[in-house]
Amino acid sequence: MNKKLIASAAFAAASFCAFAQNPVISTMYTPDPAPYVHGDKVWLFVDHDEDDATYFLMKDWLVYSTEDMVNWTYHGAQVTTATFAWARQGDKAWASQAVERNGKWYWYLCCSKANGGDALAVAVADSPEGPWKDAIGAPLAEGFSFIDPTVFIDDDGQAFLFWGNKGLWYGKLNDDMISFVDGYRQVPGYTDPKSFGELQSKMDWSIGKERMMTQYEEGPWISKHNGTYYLSYPAGGVPEYMAYSTAPTIHGPWTFRGRIMDEAENSFTIHGGTINFKGHDYMFYHNGALPNGGGFHRATCIEEFKYNEDGSIPFIPFTRKGVDPVGTLNPYNRVEAETIAQSWGVKVDRLAGSEHYVTSVHNGDWVKVRNVDFGENGAAKFTFAAGNLVNGGRVEVYLDSIGDRAAASVAVNASGAVNTVEMRRKITGIHDVYILVRGVDGELFDLDWWKFDE
Repeated sequence: MNKKLIASAAFAAASFCAFAQNPVISTMYTPDPAPYVHGDKVWLFVDHDEDDATYFLMKDWLVYSTEDMVNWTYHGAQVTTATFAWARQGDKAWASQAVERNGKWYWYLCCSKANGGDALAVAVADSPEGPWKDAIGAPLAEGFSFIDPTVFIDDDGQAFLFWGNKGLWYGKLNDDMISFVDGYRQVPGYTDPKSFGELQSKMDWSIGKERMMTQYEEGPWISKHNGTYYLSYPAGGVPEYMAYSTAPTIHGPWTFRGRIMDEAENSFTIHGGTINFKGHDYMFYHNGALPNGGGFHRATCIEEFKYNEDGSIPFIPFTRKGVDPVGTLNPYNRVEAETIAQSWGVKVDRLAGSEHYVTSVHNGDWVKVRNVDFGENGAAKFTFAAGNLVNGGRVEVYLDSIGDRAAASVAVNASGAVNTVEMRRKITGIHDVYILVRGVDGELFDLDWWKFDE
C-alpha cells in the first residue's frame, strides 16, 4: 500500500473514532470492569474475552490505570487460572474486583475448581502490578453460582464481600481479608420484590427448587453515598439491564429503586460499578461495540452521572462519546506506548510483571493519547523506543488528527533502538497525539515508549 493510501485509511479510521471514547480500551476485549480509586489513580481490573471465543472463553485477568479517565495504561495479565493450582485451567476466569488494605492488595475472583463447581478465589500482592499469588491455596467459598464477587470496605474499616448469580450472598471479612468472621449467608430480602424488583420467574436455580424470584440476576456492586448503601446489579434475566437497590445499613433492609441502564449494545450481559474520582461520579459497564464484538467479545465503557438531590441514581443513557478528561498528560515524562486513549489495529502483550508493549503492529496502525499538555515553551524534539523488530519502518506523530504532514517522523531499524528527532515545528498548548506506523506488509515491531523534549 502506498503512502497516500496508508494516510487515507488511517485518516478514515481516526475520523471514525475521533469523538468515540467508548469503549475505552480497544486493544483487548475487557468485560466486567471493576474500578478502584487509590490516591490520584483509578485502577481497573477486568477479565478478558479471547479473540476466538464462541462461548465464555476467559483465561486471565488484566490490569489498567488512569489519572485522567481517558488515557489508560495497560499493566499486564497479572493473574491467570494458573495462579490457583486448585482451579480448572484455561477457562472461566470470570468477573472480579480488587481493593487495597494496609499496604496489601486483595483481588477477589471467580473460577471453577479442577473437579468442577463454582468457587471464589483470592489473590494477594504488594502492588496492582504484582507479583500476585494465591492468598489461601484453596477457595474462599464454593457453591452453585458462586461467581461475581464485589468487595466493600465501610467507613469503620469493616470489609464485606457480596457475590452470586441467581442467588445473592454476603459475608463479613476478617481483618486478614481472606476469611469470614462468622461465615456467609443469603442477603436479607433477596426473594422479596420490594427489595430487588418485580418477580420474574418461579425457578430459583440457586437452590434448585420452585421459588419466586426477583429481578436480580448477577454481578452485584456495593457502594456508599451520603450514608446510604447502594447495590447495583444486572437484572431482568437475559438480556440484562442495570438496576439498583438501597439500604440504610449494609445488612438491609434493601429497597428496589429501579432501572438505571438499558440492555447493553450488542451484548446480552451488562456488568460494572460506580466510583467517585476527582469529584465526578462514573458508571462503568461493558458492551459488544468493538469490531467483532458481541456477547462473548465485550468491552469496558464509562458514563458520567450525577446523583439526584434525593440520592437516587438517574437513568444513565449510553454514549459513544464517553467521559471528558479530568487531567492532562505530561509529554515530557517517559510515556509507555501502552498508555492509550484509542487505537487502531494493535494489541498488547499477555505478560505479567511491569514491562509491557504494544504488539501486533502493522502498516497503517496507530495509537492515540488525549489532552497532552505541551505548555507555553513547547516541544522541539521527539524520542521513540521500539522493540522486537521483525521489519523496519517509521513512526510518525500527528497532532489532533491524522493528515498529510506529520509533526515528526522517526525511522525504526533495530530492536531496542531509541531515536530522537527534531520536530518540524515547536508544539505548544494542549493537543491529542496520534502515533502512526508505516512500513512493509506484515508485522513490523513493538511500540515501547516515547517522550517529547523542549
